[in-house]
Amino acid sequence: MDNISAHITYDEAVKSQTGIRLGLKNDPSIKELAAMKLVANKVFEPIRNYFGKSIGISSFYRGPALNKAIGGASSSQHCKGEAIDIDADIYGQGITNTQIFNYVKANLNFDQMIAEFSTGNQPSWVHVSYSSAHNRKEILIAEKVGGRTVYHPYSEQLYKRIYG
Repeated sequence: MDNISAHITYDEAVKSQTGIRLGLKNDPSIKELAAMKLVANKVFEPIRNYFGKSIGISSFYRGPALNKAIGGASSSQHCKGEAIDIDADIYGQGITNTQIFNYVKANLNFDQMIAEFSTGNQPSWVHVSYSSAHNRKEILIAEKVGGRTVYHPYSEQLYKRIYG
């Protein structure tokens, strides 16, 4: 299969350690693949080009079986090929997830962006979705509270409280 975009291979976009371990197929439909290409070119490639370094993807497409296996929300945009989780730490190129978050917030059109959880002073990863229909530019911060994931509307004060 061809690349999804200039810097994302098809295999990278559908790979899941959980899926491999459980023997799950994770193949998108033509419609989902088209959505993935849009996310890759509207979100990932501008980030990659701006920083000029390799940037990791921790999750992209998730078929229904994989999404269920990892405990993902049934309405997850990952299942439609509309969302990507980006983690700068995967390749250790000196870019932080906070830098990616701030770049997307200031420069890109997107449907939803979530600073996901915390690794001390930055998000563990940044979830960004893009829709061909309508992009809300919704920004959330996810944190664990009492073992449950809670999503808060973004504010600079909350971001600083969680990430320092």
